[in-house]
Amino acid sequence: MEAGESLGIKKIRRNKVNNVNTNLRFNVMTIITYLVGIVLLMQLFNLQIIHGAEYREESNTRLTRESVLEATRGNIMDKSGNVLVSSTTKFGLELYKSKIDTDDLNNTILNMINVLEKYNVSYPDSFPIKMDPFKFTLSGEDLSNWKRSNNLAEDITAEQAFFKMKEKYKINKADNGETRKIMAIRYEIVQKGYSSTKAVTISNDIPREAVAEFSENSEKFPGINIFVKPERTYTKGTLASHILGYASKISSDEYKTRKDTYDQNDMIGKTGIEYVFEEYLKGKKGVKQIDMAVDGTITGEYTSEEAVPGSDVVLTIDANLQKVTEDALAANMQKIRSGGFGKAYNAISESCVVMNVKTGEILAMASYPGYNPSDFIGGISTEKWNSYINDVSKPLVNKAIQTSYSPGSIFKMVTAIAGLESGVITPKTVINDTGVYTKYEKYGTRMNCWYYTDYHRGHGPLNVIGAIEKSCNYFFYETADRMQIDTLDKYAKYFGLGNKTGVELRDETSGVLASKETKAKMHPDASYWAPGDTLNAAIGQGDNEFSPLQMAKYISMLANGGNKIDVSIIKTIRKADGTEESRDNIKNFVKQKLGLSDGNTEDLNINKDNLQVVLEGMRSVTEEGTAASIFKDFEIAVGGKTGSAEAPGNKVNAWFAGFAPFDNPEIAVVVMAENGGHGYYTADAVKQIMREYFGMNLQSITEDVTATPYTEEIR
Repeated sequence: MEAGESLGIKKIRRNKVNNVNTNLRFNVMTIITYLVGIVLLMQLFNLQIIHGAEYREESNTRLTRESVLEATRGNIMDKSGNVLVSSTTKFGLELYKSKIDTDDLNNTILNMINVLEKYNVSYPDSFPIKMDPFKFTLSGEDLSNWKRSNNLAEDITAEQAFFKMKEKYKINKADNGETRKIMAIRYEIVQKGYSSTKAVTISNDIPREAVAEFSENSEKFPGINIFVKPERTYTKGTLASHILGYASKISSDEYKTRKDTYDQNDMIGKTGIEYVFEEYLKGKKGVKQIDMAVDGTITGEYTSEEAVPGSDVVLTIDANLQKVTEDALAANMQKIRSGGFGKAYNAISESCVVMNVKTGEILAMASYPGYNPSDFIGGISTEKWNSYINDVSKPLVNKAIQTSYSPGSIFKMVTAIAGLESGVITPKTVINDTGVYTKYEKYGTRMNCWYYTDYHRGHGPLNVIGAIEKSCNYFFYETADRMQIDTLDKYAKYFGLGNKTGVELRDETSGVLASKETKAKMHPDASYWAPGDTLNAAIGQGDNEFSPLQMAKYISMLANGGNKIDVSIIKTIRKADGTEESRDNIKNFVKQKLGLSDGNTEDLNINKDNLQVVLEGMRSVTEEGTAASIFKDFEIAVGGKTGSAEAPGNKVNAWFAGFAPFDNPEIAVVVMAENGGHGYYTADAVKQIMREYFGMNLQSITEDVTATPYTEEIR
């Protein structure tokens, strides 16, 4: 009994102790809660009452918006580092919405316009009412729509509408001229829209003096921001315009597919290198954070993401040689037109390619007349655009790569090689040119040698060297007839004819190689391959049409021993960090951009002795043959071939294709004059270009002290 009572008492005591502990913990938690509450209330009192005004002021000055830092577009340079295309810095002016009243906004606009007019800077003004006298600049349905959108009566006069809009914009200026200026910007704001994060552009080009004035008096210009925008500069004017191309504002169609990486006002490459290497040249934009007060006054700026400049694209061309090439074409065309070589022809255009025969690098490439890429900066005028597209010479077209022409007699070396390699002729084979090829006369095919047409007789007995020297059609008719078209095609394809060269420029033509397949496609109603088709193909006529670039590749392969070459106009791409892009990456990029495929022509391993025979024939052309009068006093031995080809419109296109030095060839030069008449006319331009390349024009060479140092990486 006593034990049970003792246990009960102990249990009661434990319960009392537990209750005391529980109450203690509760009281402690309550005290802590009150203390925390008191601290929070005191802090809130401190924030809102004691320092409220201070913190509100600080908050007002810490409104933040982002601004784009434009990336500097990469340069385009020649092989020596001379800058052909660069980017210059221009300053622009934009206006953001700020928390100021209408009267302050109007005063800000007027102050801004006064500064712009001080420095002769134009600003947006599409407000459709002019003064002195008052009149609308809109008419018809456009005017009716504008009146309705602004709640104006249909019969309201221009003067009445002016003062109604003055009331709408709450402009308190007595001077109508000042009122009209403010209206221009207020109307632009309505048309384009703006906010605290989206600006309306006032000008894309303001001078540094205006920048300084806006910056030094920023309190007078709430909401105004100066931005930096690179602008393309084509430092050599029209030089290499068809190679360089041009860049201008992105179109709406281009923007639709590039919204992730471009803004609506961005510049984008349209043609030439500017287009093909856009992704390398454009760089990557950065981000600038701007702190500003609610009234629009900027209180601080910092860069949160640096802009990355675009890569520099280094070309294989030489700027001096390019200049001489373009000048030579211009002078040559003028001489042809004026009858300086004999009979005058109304030459329409000329094009040229200068190529390193061993590497396939393009050292110069020109299409004359050209155009000025600067015309497209900021958008080309309608008048200038029309002058370009209506010009019969089509100056916007790069005729060196985008247009194909019948090659005429400069194709005859293909026929010679094919005949020698197939064994239907040998270097000692002699064919007697009687003037008229009559083998298929009974089928209605009677083919004359050009010599018979001009002089009513044939060349007589000739071997292959003599046939190339004299450009004897009869010899090549017979050679082609012996081997037939399929053999001729095989060798023409090996020299790259009828296929794109793969140059890193857009819209290259494939040309047309005369063949049974080609005739079936082009002439389905007369697809039978006749003997006369083979004869025409053998002298570079019929369906044969090739670009000057294709012909330059072909001549280079003849001169280098028959070895294949990869045509290129890109030496390297130098990134912003100083490293160079790999050749494989460049090739793969270009293939994807231009939709190119690898050419897989059979390696024919052309016999070097046969090649040498053909080259000797080309040397005879410049020493004894059709171009001897041009090269007779030239200091360096040249191999070459003249060519004339009939073209639609009663035109005769003129070609000259040559290489030098003869014993150790370095360059091939091909010139084509549209309606240039005789091939030897164009040989004179080739001679001038070779003079420059071989340093015979030393007196005309000037050093470009602005050239960017460049070290070639050996691979």
